[in-house]
Parts: sequence; C-alpha cells; structure tokens
Amino acid sequence: MRAPRRPAWTATLTWKAAVFIVVMCCALAALLGVLVHVSVAGQTVNDSREKALARLTEVSDLYEAGEPLPRFAGVDPPGLPAPLRALAARGERGTMVAEHEGRPTMWAAGPADGPATSPADRPGAGPAGGRALAVRLDYTQSAETIDALDRSILGSSVLAIGATLLVGAFAVTRVTRRLHLTAQVARRISAGDLDARVDDPRTKDPTRPQDEVATVSGALDTMASSLQRKLQSEQRFTADVAHELRTPLTGLSAAAELLPEGRPSELVRDRVRAMRGLTEDLLEISRLDARTETVDLAVHELGPLAERVVRASGTDTEVRVVRDATVETDRRRLERVLGNLVANAHKHGAPPVVVTVDGPVVSVRDHGPGYPAYLLESGPQRFRTESGSKGHGLGLTIAVGQAEVIGAELVFAAGPDGGAEARLRLPEYVRFDEPGSGSASGSGPGE
Repeated sequence: MRAPRRPAWTATLTWKAAVFIVVMCCALAALLGVLVHVSVAGQTVNDSREKALARLTEVSDLYEAGEPLPRFAGVDPPGLPAPLRALAARGERGTMVAEHEGRPTMWAAGPADGPATSPADRPGAGPAGGRALAVRLDYTQSAETIDALDRSILGSSVLAIGATLLVGAFAVTRVTRRLHLTAQVARRISAGDLDARVDDPRTKDPTRPQDEVATVSGALDTMASSLQRKLQSEQRFTADVAHELRTPLTGLSAAAELLPEGRPSELVRDRVRAMRGLTEDLLEISRLDARTETVDLAVHELGPLAERVVRASGTDTEVRVVRDATVETDRRRLERVLGNLVANAHKHGAPPVVVTVDGPVVSVRDHGPGYPAYLLESGPQRFRTESGSKGHGLGLTIAVGQAEVIGAELVFAAGPDGGAEARLRLPEYVRFDEPGSGSASGSGPGE
C-alpha cells in the first residue's frame, strides 16, 4: 500500500524552517526547564529537609527529657512512610516527602530508643527493629512553589517559542519572497521575456554586503543580459542577411526569366523561387523574434476561412466543418498558420489530408509517419527536419510564432490511428445582441 502523498506546502523552505525552529526551541526549552526545575526543586527539598532534621533534633531532646511531644511529633505516628520507619529501625535518621491526610508532608524520623546495635539492646523492639521518633512538616507551600515554577517555565517556553517562530518566519519569508521573485523572473526569461530582471537593490551597490540570494539574483540578471545580447545579435544577423539577399535574388529572378525555355532554365527558376521563399521566411522569423508584430483583429467565420485557405493552397485537402464558430483574429496571420500546416502535411505526410473545424478548434490531419519525436517533445526547430525530407523546418516554426501573436494555442500530436495532427485552438468570439434581447449568440455579423 502506497503511503499518502504529503501536501505540497510541506516541501517549502518556510515550512521546513518553521519546523526546525519549533523543534530546536522545544528542545532548548525542555533542557532549560529541566535544569531549572531540578535546581530549584533540589534547593527547596534541601531547605525543608534541614528544617525537618532540626526539629527532629529538638523533639529528640524533649523525648529524652521525658517532656510532652508537640502535635507535629510522635513515636511511630500513623501515616509514617514504611521506608522511613525501616530506616529509623536500623538506627538511622532520614527524611522523606509523602502524602499525609491529603497534603504533601515532609517527614523526618530517627530511632526512638537510642543508637542500639541489636534488637536485644532495645527493650520492646520487635524483630523488625525498634520504635521510630518522627516529626512532620507541612510541605504544601513548597510543593505549590515548585508547581508554580513548572507552570511559569511552561508558559514562558510557549511564549518564547511563539515569539521566536514569528521572528523566524518573518526572516525566512523575506528570503523566500526574494527566491520566489528570482524564480518568477527565470520563468519569464524561459518564456521569452528577455527584458525581465530581478534588480535586487543589494546588487546595485558594490559596497553593500550581499547574501546568497542576492548573489543568485545578480548571476541571473547577468546571464539574462548576456543571453539577450547574443540573441539580439543573432536576430540582427539573420535579418541583415535576409535583407541583403533580397536585392541580388530579385536581380537573379529577373535574369532567370530571360533565360531561354528549357529544362536548365526551369531548374534555375525553381531554385531562385526556393531561395526567395527561404529569404522571406527568415525575414518573417526575425520579425517574430523581435516581438514587434501587431495584429489587425476582425471578426471572421472560421469554416469559410479554412475553406479559402485550402483552395488557395491548390492541394487535394478535405475540409470538414463539424461546428462552425466565429472568431476575432488577424485573418492574414491565421491564413498563414493554416497554410503552413496544410503545406507541411502534404510535404511530409501522406494523403488523405483533412482539415476539421470543430468550434474554435481547427485540426490538420494527415496519414503519414507522424511528427518526429523531438518535435512532439520540444516543438519545431529551425533548419531541422527528418533525414531525407525536403524543406528547412521553418514552416512550423513560423506557424507557432504567428499562432502566439494572434493568441492561439498550437499543439502537435500523433493521430489516434497513426499520422500527424496539429490542433489550433482560437479564442472564440461571443457577440451579444442588442440590449434588451437578453441572449448571446456565437454567430457572426450578418446573421
């Protein structure tokens, strides 16, 4: 049987620090409490014992002189503890705390027949020894003093533990809050926000001492700045190369059109078109990386838009509209995403290729070998394709970037019975009717 899973908050640094503080405070309070209790209780008992033995000496003198004994003294008095009676029977003196008539009492006892050495020397002594002369003192006040001390130790320990826990929790929370901020910045950077920084004030002033959290925060900011510079340099290089290639490619395209008809000229024109397409893709990717794209939102019917994309592709693709929906999106960018998905399905997959519209979700399905494992795991990568396949791996990269711009979610998966399936989920547009109708409709304008 598996053990129950502990709550997630028990793994936090705050919880662990709180448990550590409580355990250490409890251990320290218990140790100090025991030491104080033993010391005070021992001192109180010793004082009462000395007082009881002093009274026993006084009573012994009265007993030997034949004078009446006080009320708190007697020979073999009732209630005398048996161990103390046996000690006195052996000719020794001793003290003991015991209950007498429901009250704590300090007893002191000694031999009543003198320091005899054997039962024969003590007239009237039984086989267990002679009689015991004992005195008793009320030990209630001393016992109450010890009990009050124990309660004070317990109360002060609880207060001290609570105060220490509050102070410790405050100190630990300040550290964990900074750690959470550092983790949030790291997640923002991994999501693509290269401008995110922790900006810990402790890292701004070199003369200010830095703790470990500030060191980690400063290292993260330095890493993010270095990464941002490198990525921006690569983006500028890609954009500059693409821009510089456009002019010679335009001239090369014009020159290719002047070539006489024939197989060689067709090959040249085909390669020029491929180079121009690659250049345009690189430019588009550089704009997407720069995150400077703006959207032109409008309301569109998703079914007719998908059919228009398929017709423009000139491919043998089936369109199924299970449930049409109205979406507010950038039509040009959405057509770019769907066009790239359809082209990729025909280029790397196998027929039949089916585009299905089911509400705000558009899926593009083929029946080929499916997406490679690396793509399903970490998404499309630039200039990486399966061996033997044609293309540069930029089509799906552009589709993912454009989907992010229009606020859509693009997921790559394997088909239920083989093949590859790309699902694009768009935010559905809900149009409210005129005030007073009290109904909402998902249909677009014109219905």
